[in-house]
Amino acid sequence: MGNADTKLNFRKAIVQLTTKTQPIDAKDDHFWDQFWCESVNSIQDVFALIPAPEIRALREESPSNLATLVYKAVEKLVHSTDTLCNTASQQLIVLNSTRILTRILPYIFEDPDWKGFFWSSLPSGSNATDQAYGGEESETHDNLPLAQSLILAVCDLLFCPDFVVAPLPSARGKFGSPDSPPEDLQSIDSCEYIWEPGVGFTNSTTSSSQFDRNRTELLRLLLTCFSTTMYMTPNEAGHTPNKWIQFFTSNENRHALPLFTSFINTVFSYDPTGYIPFNHLIFNDTREQLVEVCVQILIVTLDHDFSSSSEACSDPTLHDNLFINYLSRIHREEDLSFILKGFTRLLNNPLLQTYIPNSTKKIQFHQELLVLFWKVCDYNKKFMYYVLKSSDVLDILTPILYHLNDSRSDQSRIGLIHIGVFILLLLSGERNFGVRLNKPYSANVPMDVPIFTGTHADLLIIVFHKLITTGHQRLQPLFDCLLTIIVNVSPYLKTLSMVASTKLLHLLEAFSTPWFLYSSPTNHHLVFFLLEVFNNIIQYQFDGNSNLVYQIIRKRNVFNNLSNLPTDYCTIQKSLNRQPTKRPKSLKMSTSMSVSTLTSPSSPGISSISEPSTPTSAITPKKEQVTEENSEQSNINVSLAATPRVDKMTEKTHPNPAADPDGNNTERVLKDKSLSRQSSSSSSTSTPWQPTSEWVMSWKQKLPLQTIMRMLQVLVPQVEKMCIDKGITDENEILKFLQHGTLVGLLPVPHPILIRKYQTNAGTTLWFRTYMWGVIYLRNIDPPICVFNRVNRCKTVAKVEDDHKSKRLFRLEV
Repeated sequence: MGNADTKLNFRKAIVQLTTKTQPIDAKDDHFWDQFWCESVNSIQDVFALIPAPEIRALREESPSNLATLVYKAVEKLVHSTDTLCNTASQQLIVLNSTRILTRILPYIFEDPDWKGFFWSSLPSGSNATDQAYGGEESETHDNLPLAQSLILAVCDLLFCPDFVVAPLPSARGKFGSPDSPPEDLQSIDSCEYIWEPGVGFTNSTTSSSQFDRNRTELLRLLLTCFSTTMYMTPNEAGHTPNKWIQFFTSNENRHALPLFTSFINTVFSYDPTGYIPFNHLIFNDTREQLVEVCVQILIVTLDHDFSSSSEACSDPTLHDNLFINYLSRIHREEDLSFILKGFTRLLNNPLLQTYIPNSTKKIQFHQELLVLFWKVCDYNKKFMYYVLKSSDVLDILTPILYHLNDSRSDQSRIGLIHIGVFILLLLSGERNFGVRLNKPYSANVPMDVPIFTGTHADLLIIVFHKLITTGHQRLQPLFDCLLTIIVNVSPYLKTLSMVASTKLLHLLEAFSTPWFLYSSPTNHHLVFFLLEVFNNIIQYQFDGNSNLVYQIIRKRNVFNNLSNLPTDYCTIQKSLNRQPTKRPKSLKMSTSMSVSTLTSPSSPGISSISEPSTPTSAITPKKEQVTEENSEQSNINVSLAATPRVDKMTEKTHPNPAADPDGNNTERVLKDKSLSRQSSSSSSTSTPWQPTSEWVMSWKQKLPLQTIMRMLQVLVPQVEKMCIDKGITDENEILKFLQHGTLVGLLPVPHPILIRKYQTNAGTTLWFRTYMWGVIYLRNIDPPICVFNRVNRCKTVAKVEDDHKSKRLFRLEV
């Protein structure tokens, strides 16, 4: 009954506040203490006791009372740092103030009229100051924005002994005398209270579920403060610095380093499987909630590089982001190892299989982890090179490929596929990544792919093939990226399985159909990428890739057709009129073949391809549909920023042409011109695309077919003669022949290896920002970290109903 009474009293206080139209005196402690001193169990209770309509009504009808409530809540947090905050009553005041602010702040952010509320200085003696703090305290807050007071108070509280951390044992000075204990939180050296050992901190620590809960509540308030990005226009979100994050990560926050270290160590020391089996079904894992919000705080703060020209906006008051600075300076091998082991442990956790279902805990924040991995690799090249120098990178690759394959048909997880592809694009720009892909793959992950015996390179190609042929239509902008990744690693692939080889040739067959080539000004780029893959393998890894050579020979007509592609206007129009009228569910293809399918009575030897010539399912246009299978996600419509073109995301690097691709290469950087984009501008105009003979000729004559056609010219007669002379009916005999064959001195001069490396650009920066906040919003729907008005005013994230628990329409408008 006691808890029910306190909730009732809390609710009565809310009703009194929202029904009074006259300003309430800030010195009326009897009234205001009802908000801080009543015991409320959790933030969910606060969200239930303060309905959204009442907050909006308070904002519109009595803004002074809302302002006073916020001032008083911040005041309570600030005053708690003037003590050690080690009593139950003080901690209750802190928690209730934190919960109320977490609930109210989003409704302030959503109204443009309140935009400067937290950042305006309060002059001494003003009514607002006197009401909020009382006359005697107002002097200490002169010219200090309310936002900064709030951030500093929360940061102090995040290292409060007996509240979020365990107190240190009594220490003695260097002369043996006891050190005097701190008198308040502002005197505490937070570097001694880092939450977990790991990077830059090796002391043992003590934690508890209550500490985890209190940390989580304070961090959720910080995340709510940072969510102002979600209420900006797309242009503001891409170019305007987030003042909250700017101050939090600046040197004005004395806790920046211990906070960064605490977040990093908390995340990467977490082991979900370290608990007793089935324990997670009985008890709530408070550590997982803390780790999740730590990851979200990290990716949000690392998203803003205030030293870059795009963020600075000619503002001399901007400072460097200390979180980015600290992350870029991590260099000790033991620290890099700690971070990498944390990534591999957490990313592989959702893939774990046991004999007993649900016996182990599986985390749900893998999307945030992938974004964090991207940020760490982007800002700390030492870490990325450390990842790539061993086979541990494959422990990152496998879960990424798992999520790509598992999400390919679910439009609600399109963003997850994008982040996975972007990470692989970043890694593929490094030689070691391609070399590591040659390690044999053992099928220990429950992945819906054809059975094969091969390497991780085979797995990558097979998954990419499934993304292209059976993935959602909205994945089409990623085709360039997928093929660019394969191009980057192709010079280092020592052997491809028959399954992967078949998949590559099947993609070329689909992309080289005249209808597909003529239907878009950029579709021919996909053919260029695939031809570059074949050329790299033939020139640099011919000896071990008899399976691929065999498939090229079998499908030689595809290359002949490309070489003889018609360019006259009439044929082009006829090809366009043959557009497929029905999109097949999937494109089935056979991976087991025999020589009997290669020979024909009319033409002895190797015949043309025998597999379906239907274009891939992802190529033919289709109206988007939401099936009943994803009924839970059907209410969520996510619209991300446009995916930048691959030539805008990459730059070309040429290794030393004379160097062996298996050895070390010295690279020189060139600006990526990519393939010819002469007609790309026309695709954005309102007039329909009309291919011309001149346009086809402009790129047809540049098709890199010389190496492939020369190989066919040499090998096809040899294979045909062997099949006829020896009466061979087994493809294994042909493969043996190709394995012992050689093209030394018969091919054109090897072309230089061309690697397209990811380069930072405004397009991907905006894409990551919208995707990241979309993920955080959906992960925090109950309780939400942000809210939106029904009548939205050009916001990045819009059209969200008041009742967030029902997961109404969510949309990113950019």
